[in-house]
Amino acid sequence: MVSTPNRSFLAAIKPYFEAGPIGALALGMASGTPYAMIAATLTTRLAESGIEKKSVTAFGLALLVYSFKPLWAPLVDRARIPVLADLLGQRRAWLLVSVILASAAIAWLGLLDPTADLALFAAAAMAVGFAGATLDIVVDAIRIEWLRSDQMGAGSGMTQYGWRMGSYLAGAGALLIAASTQSWALAYAFAGLLFVPALAAAAWLGEPLRPPPTISGKGLAAMIKDSIIAPLSDFLGRPGAWIVLGFVLVHKIGDTVCQLSVRLFYNDLGFTKPEVAAYDVTLGLFGYLAGVFLGGILYKRMGLAASVFLSLLLMGVSNAAYAGLAIIGHDVWALAAVQGFENLASGIGGVTVGAWLALLCDRRFTATQFALLSSAAAILGRAFSSGTAGGLIEQLGYVDFYWLTTALALPGVLIFLWLWRAGLVVADDNAAGPDNKIATLL
Repeated sequence: MVSTPNRSFLAAIKPYFEAGPIGALALGMASGTPYAMIAATLTTRLAESGIEKKSVTAFGLALLVYSFKPLWAPLVDRARIPVLADLLGQRRAWLLVSVILASAAIAWLGLLDPTADLALFAAAAMAVGFAGATLDIVVDAIRIEWLRSDQMGAGSGMTQYGWRMGSYLAGAGALLIAASTQSWALAYAFAGLLFVPALAAAAWLGEPLRPPPTISGKGLAAMIKDSIIAPLSDFLGRPGAWIVLGFVLVHKIGDTVCQLSVRLFYNDLGFTKPEVAAYDVTLGLFGYLAGVFLGGILYKRMGLAASVFLSLLLMGVSNAAYAGLAIIGHDVWALAAVQGFENLASGIGGVTVGAWLALLCDRRFTATQFALLSSAAAILGRAFSSGTAGGLIEQLGYVDFYWLTTALALPGVLIFLWLWRAGLVVADDNAAGPDNKIATLL
């Protein structure tokens, strides 16, 4: 059952200072590091090297590797790394190996000159993407299995804090070191230090407790059944599973389409670069961080279902706020209010919805099922592009476009409401965590 909300504020923030969520913070930092090295940092480096724009944007394909991580997530769930698994346990062995792979790939990328061999440089970027996606799989599995169900909200928030810290320190740190030393190799090597807290947390908290894997037999057919078919049949065989999957697919479409056009929208309203930097980037960051913290508190005080439903409503309303800004026009205070509220709502939603998705994972298949759910949550949004949003804006105008994005958020709200009223949004006694086994729809 969903835990009864505690009326004490101190009790609500207590999970943030417990071992599991603190470990999730360290894991999040490791997860955000490789992504930063092939996102903004790589773009800056290529631009400085005089690489043509179409080649620079093509390197965004390295980030697409993250979309395909469900393909090898079953390997993380099932395969035991020789020697290391016996010494450290399966999850911690995979963490160590994925950190080594990510560190080596980042160092390799730092040593190469894009002007000397762009194809080899692209291969190194893809290697960072693959290693980072593998690290993501491992990090998600470990932090879910470390956390109790009552810690899942705070743990989800701390993971996002860690991810932001890791990506910021990796991105900004690399640029500062490169500027002061004139060496990209040293700048990229620095990123390896950001993996140390995750390894320290793993040594401190130990191997997560998991039920033994199901073994139906020997041979390739049995391996495919146990590692691929079993996780899917476990999830899809639960009451309401297909409806949950429908929710996962559609709940972010409105927000994704809305955000594709925001910078274009601000430019057309006449906001200057300093205004956007102050109210979108800076205020937005603080709004998001506040939302992440508030999301964990709401999860603790309101319970799982109520906090998820509230966050879905807030994210829908935040889209409507852009329609209001389109009506008002150029007004920095309106911009501050809209952007601050949007990031606050996104932070809350990221925590509460992320916690629910984590609780849906059977701990026998945590890596596989969470990789599938997290990828499914983004797949329809990726079907849209800034060009698609631009075409809709030309046809509808900004006001009606943002009303459309608000309407696109409604299916997710209504599906979740139906699941809630049907009693299918519950964290039962099998909730993920050291004292429990799994969390399911029962």
